[in-house]
Amino acid sequence: MLLQLALKGFLLALLPLSVVWASKGADKYRKLAWVTVFLTFDLIMFGAFTRLTDSGLGCPDWPGCYGQSNPFLAHEQISAAQAAMPTGPVTVAKAWIEMIHRYLAMAVGVLIIALLVVAWRKWRQSGRSDARFSPAFPLLLLAFVCIQGAFGAWTVTLKLQPAIVTMHLLLGMGLLAMLAWHASRQDPAPMPVPAYQALRLPAAIALLVVFMQIGLGGWVSTNYAALACPDFPLCHGQLVPEMDMRNGFHLWRELGKTAGGDYLAVSALTAVHWTHRVFALLVLAVVGAMAWRAARVPGLRRMALAIAAVLATQVLTGMLTVFFNWPLALAVLHNGGAALMVLLLVVLNFRVTVGSALGAGRLSARPAPV
Repeated sequence: MLLQLALKGFLLALLPLSVVWASKGADKYRKLAWVTVFLTFDLIMFGAFTRLTDSGLGCPDWPGCYGQSNPFLAHEQISAAQAAMPTGPVTVAKAWIEMIHRYLAMAVGVLIIALLVVAWRKWRQSGRSDARFSPAFPLLLLAFVCIQGAFGAWTVTLKLQPAIVTMHLLLGMGLLAMLAWHASRQDPAPMPVPAYQALRLPAAIALLVVFMQIGLGGWVSTNYAALACPDFPLCHGQLVPEMDMRNGFHLWRELGKTAGGDYLAVSALTAVHWTHRVFALLVLAVVGAMAWRAARVPGLRRMALAIAAVLATQVLTGMLTVFFNWPLALAVLHNGGAALMVLLLVVLNFRVTVGSALGAGRLSARPAPV
């Protein structure tokens, strides 16, 4: 079963691998690194679509679907489940959404294995002297994606346990961040700029608060609290509504229930939504201030403007999600904006970190790839 799924992931990964192989230029490893970032971004977007369409249990077992490698072979069982509960977690459409998500995850795993193999070969060919091709980082990526896969399995077997689903989201964002850092290492070294040093801490803090907000957003989504505050900017007509923080933020509990097994009250869901909304103000202040400072630094203006644009889009899509009663397209776009923000902030952190080290003479610049 697992081998059959791995084969499907390999076949899916053949397309980006073929594009990289057929591309012009000598530095195909760099292209492969960025293609892997792109596919991982797509995986996160499709994962959001899977979660927001309630398709996480579209196939109630793992790694296959009713013991089969694709929903075609399990059509009888899926149809029976759909007939018994037409709006339930298992339908033909949801099964396909869930399995496509798994195929994409397998494809990302194949691309990371390809990164490891190519890096090992190039590292040996360079006499183990080119740090860009050290296999240590790709090996770490492979271990990380295996952990992410385990959380994907637990998401299904533990029936969408909110803590597991939220951690699965955070690990996915973490994998994207690591891949972006790795791909940035393959680019030409940034110019050493003295102002980079002063941006290192603000850029790191900005990335940290964005990850915290993503965690809170994941907690909102996995607890189905997106509409717990149906109005904006107030919540239930109040600045600080009635909230049950203790049950809302009790981490280890079943979906929709308290730790004691009772159903969650609306006040608990309100606490989850309200906290995410209020923390967004901190993110807006921290990331906005950092982007304003970065826009004044030579070589970072375009990236700072891109971060500011994504930040504004996130605020807008967050508000519109409430105004328009949580439409699917906006909710997926909001998740994609969070992933794009992580990607931009990681690249920015890489540039100011490496640029600072080059300016201090701790690293030697490398030529641009051919």
